[in-house]
Amino acid sequence: MFDKRKLQVFVSSTYEDLKDEKQAAVEAILAAGHIPAGMELFAAGDNSQMDIINLD
Repeated sequence: MFDKRKLQVFVSSTYEDLKDEKQAAVEAILAAGHIPAGMELFAAGDNSQMDIINLD
């Protein structure tokens, strides 16, 4: 059975702490077809997180 779920994975660290490692984790999550999440990944504004993620 093929699992079509997309998981949202929260990635957290301070801005400068582990910056390269955090980017690698985000890229791996995207490559696996899932959704990386973290406070700094979403700009402040009127758009919802779902609009920004755009799950097409």
